[in-house]
Amino acid sequence: MVKIDNIELGEFPLLLAPMEDVSDPPFRAVCKANGADLMYTEFISSEGLIRDAIKSRKKLDIFDYERPIGIQIFGGDEEAMALATQIVEVANPDLVDINYGCPVKKVVCKGAGAGILKDVPKMVKLTEAVVKSTHLPVTVKTRLGWDDNTKNIEEVAERLQDVGIKALTVHGRTRTQMYKGEADWSLIAKVKNNSRIIIPIFGNGDIDTPEKALAYKNEFGVDGIMIGRAAIGYPWIFNEIKHYLKTGTHLPPPTIQQRVAVCKTHLEKSILWKGEMVGLLEMRRHYTHYFKGLDHFKEYRMQLVTLDSVQGVLNILDAVEEHYTSLLEFA
Repeated sequence: MVKIDNIELGEFPLLLAPMEDVSDPPFRAVCKANGADLMYTEFISSEGLIRDAIKSRKKLDIFDYERPIGIQIFGGDEEAMALATQIVEVANPDLVDINYGCPVKKVVCKGAGAGILKDVPKMVKLTEAVVKSTHLPVTVKTRLGWDDNTKNIEEVAERLQDVGIKALTVHGRTRTQMYKGEADWSLIAKVKNNSRIIIPIFGNGDIDTPEKALAYKNEFGVDGIMIGRAAIGYPWIFNEIKHYLKTGTHLPPPTIQQRVAVCKTHLEKSILWKGEMVGLLEMRRHYTHYFKGLDHFKEYRMQLVTLDSVQGVLNILDAVEEHYTSLLEFA
């Protein structure tokens, strides 16, 4: 049984990665329904929380059906991070996660996210400030290092554990790699196999099939896997991996009816949480993913990303289901 502090996550938990502009409550809802064991909010600026920025505060919205769930924060100032953690605590998440992995320039240039990888002592101080400011378990997500010359994740893991973090997720790339190239899990395995490390170690990067999840589980010995981009438009990946790990066989792929049904659920929850116009607009980035691989889908996609009425979008989704169901019937 893998545990973060007192939070039980099962034998080999699958975590949903915190992804900016993706991992909001509507998206998390469909991932939870399809097997995600632990999820995180989008990352939230510590300074934004302290300034009472509306967008930052909105990201604190969590719901009981999502549990266990962590709220992820980022920042480069000890006092701000500690204060932001106390604000987060009021939202009553199950844990607080610190983002030391975001490679985006606007975050890095503030010495936050992956920017902190250049200054390990500062990373340790920031982490300690967060740990001391809350009764909640604190976890960290980070990368192997800043670049190929500074892959210091083994030192980082030991030092962060020493100041009190309860779990560590490692993305198998450096900051300079961004999301390019293949993730290197060999260093994640070294962290896991370090005799000093007693906290759970989760691996992240490139897991997009059940076969790869099993292979990486066996080869690198991590306590669980965090899945990010592969879950966008395909929340079924969590249950597909669980089934494959358990039985060695594949679940059938989602039918067109299931794709449409989950897409509609995502849309409805998006509108409920964000309001009609914003909910419609922000769902547009998901349609291509939900219906990836369908022949001649472009015409439907163009309508889905231009219509500005809920009923109009639902009508197109119904038409998609009817059209592709009939094609299969005559195949």
